[in-house]
Amino acid sequence: MEDSFGGSSSKEHDKCSMKEQDQLLPIANVGRLMKQILPQNAKISKEAKETMQECVSEFISFVTSEASEKCRKERRKTVNGDDICWALATLGFDDYAAPITRYLHRYRNLQLHHNHHQRQ
Repeated sequence: MEDSFGGSSSKEHDKCSMKEQDQLLPIANVGRLMKQILPQNAKISKEAKETMQECVSEFISFVTSEASEKCRKERRKTVNGDDICWALATLGFDDYAAPITRYLHRYRNLQLHHNHHQRQ
C-alpha cells in the first residue's frame, strides 16, 4: 500500500522486514559463534554481527538452493546431508565439504550406535 508520498506504508515495510528477518539466522547465535573464535576481550560491533548474519545466511541459502535443485532433478522432495555435502563440493567449497562429510558420517554412526543401545 502506498502512502500519499508515493512510498510504502510503514505497515507494508514492517511486513517486508519481517520476511527478510525470517530468512536470516538469529543474530544472537551469529554473535555467539563469532565470540567463540575471537579472543575473550574482543568486542564485536552490531554492524559486524549484522554483516556476518547476512553473509552466512546467504551462504546457507546458496548451498541449500544447489542441493535442492539436485533433489528436484532427481524427483526427490527431501534434501539430506549428502545433498548438502555434494552441493558444497560442486560449488567449489572443498575445504568445507570434506570435514562436513566426515562429520555427517560420524553423526550417522553415533545415531546407529545410540539406536542400537536403546533397543537392547
